Amino acid sequence: MMEYLLILPIFIPLIAGLLAVVEINHKNYIREAISLLAVAANLIVTYALFDKKYAFSIPWAGFGMDISLRIYHFSAFILLASAAVAALIALYSIMFMNGREKNNYFYLYFMLTLSFTNGAVLAENLILMLFFWEGLLAVLLGFIAIGGKGSFKTALKAFVIIGVSDLCLMFGIALTYSLCGTLNMSEVTLPMTFMGGVAFISLMLGAISKAGSMPFHSWIPDAANDAPLPFMALIPAALEKFLGIYFLSRICLDMYKIEHGSPLSITVMTIGAITILAAVMMALIQKDYKKLLSYHAISQVGYMVLGIGTAVPVGIVGGIFHMLNHVLYKSCLFLTGGSVERQAGTTDLSKLGGLGKKMPVTFGCFLVAALSISGVPPFNGFFSKELVYDGALESGTVFYIAAVCGSFLTAASFLKLGHAAFLGKEQPVFSKLKEAPLLMLIPMLTLAGLCILFGVYNPLPLHTLIQPILGARLEGHDFAGLPTNLFLVIATVAVLALAVINHIWGYRRTGSAIKAVDHIHYAPLLHGLYDRAERKFFDPYDVGLKLVNILALSAWRIDRAIDYFYTKIVVGFTQAASGSIKACHTGSHATYIVWTVVGLSCMIYYVAFR
Repeated sequence: MMEYLLILPIFIPLIAGLLAVVEINHKNYIREAISLLAVAANLIVTYALFDKKYAFSIPWAGFGMDISLRIYHFSAFILLASAAVAALIALYSIMFMNGREKNNYFYLYFMLTLSFTNGAVLAENLILMLFFWEGLLAVLLGFIAIGGKGSFKTALKAFVIIGVSDLCLMFGIALTYSLCGTLNMSEVTLPMTFMGGVAFISLMLGAISKAGSMPFHSWIPDAANDAPLPFMALIPAALEKFLGIYFLSRICLDMYKIEHGSPLSITVMTIGAITILAAVMMALIQKDYKKLLSYHAISQVGYMVLGIGTAVPVGIVGGIFHMLNHVLYKSCLFLTGGSVERQAGTTDLSKLGGLGKKMPVTFGCFLVAALSISGVPPFNGFFSKELVYDGALESGTVFYIAAVCGSFLTAASFLKLGHAAFLGKEQPVFSKLKEAPLLMLIPMLTLAGLCILFGVYNPLPLHTLIQPILGARLEGHDFAGLPTNLFLVIATVAVLALAVINHIWGYRRTGSAIKAVDHIHYAPLLHGLYDRAERKFFDPYDVGLKLVNILALSAWRIDRAIDYFYTKIVVGFTQAASGSIKACHTGSHATYIVWTVVGLSCMIYYVAFR
């Protein structure tokens, strides 16, 4: 009966979430205590399930739609990592959300998100997975909507964008079932025929959308301003990355097995490369702490998608390893942003400065996480990026160049962010500012410590968590330890040094950390692109709204034209014809005789000469 333990990660957070909306005295921290107990119990259960192999299935609705749950190494790893991050963010949220409105709904959506994520990871049946997947979409709508004034608009935007990609996912599931006759993921093994390729692309679009890749990304920067900050650390930075990349990996490794150098492999890598560059270029010019981080949350997905898309062991390991590393450093970065927001009252970089002396622990955590995301050795991000670089170079020089350029721009933007917020001249308004509370520091310190540990001792995550996922596909390789390609390491160090030089030059030129990258922003070719991007010219949602407005206006004008035809033209013609006929009826017998003779003559002519 041990397999029935698989329902606990679903029901423990679910019950805690339902209890969160019960009206209780918030001053007693009962709601917070329930949430902490739930995430702790969830962490214990997922740890107990790690490296176990259980499965069970209960018949449900026929046609292969069964309630089937399964755990194996990959899903157990995702469950455990999700549980650990959720526990840290729940601890952080106690202080951050204290005294805020709609606190009960925050914990409701928090727990439901964790429950549905666990359900989607454990689901063996594609229809059951889709149920939890769509449940996350509904929770996402509510989670963003509680952020405050104007947040519902952002919530609706997220709902529409992800909803469109979920339609692709549904189509892919239906097509997969029609091709192989089963909905159980472990039983799906399909060749890359034309229809198989269509099904793969449909499923892939659903997966990368959940991970936050382009073109399904534009709601994330908006949510950074509108949603509660722990939401950003929990969902776009952590759980959706885990779930999206997990499902993408299963599609590529198990269900369809894309081959290195194939058209689909190149397609996936191209999406990854474009996501890296386009998102990091937008991050570079942001002047708000949270919004800058949100674009990096998108950009880093590109490395994961690129690595997995290479379809070679080194790239796949690098992509999955980068997924784990990203969750650690990006969650840490968002939490430092929350600490700054709580203590300083703003995340506007133009209003910040000199916080490093006032908030040394927060600054230290930011520094570790920023060095990690920039790929500086010996932090964890360096090792996962080197593996992705290796796989990208093996797949095509253009993909490697895109990944390295992304690293340059990442380092440049974090030099700008760190300098503007934590260094420089201290703002007088922050003279009495203090460090964040201990409950907010513990999660940040833990995540920063893992960034160091998973870099200095990378065999721990690689041997224990990552490499066993590939099994025989690993082909006997071991990617733990120092990178074996010295050229890539030298190139990385050179690119990072160039980013430092670029920042110093830009700062001396403008005298402002925020403007240190203005020479890139306002470069002749880039300025026009940036201007269009800032006006949301490339935002699929806004472009779609404009198209809808054009179609609606066109339909309205057609409707008005039809209405004018029937109410004006037809009525006017009828009235004119009626008036003419009326004018002909004078009451004169002679006139009527003439009309009769004319009509009779016409009839005779028609009969005689037809």
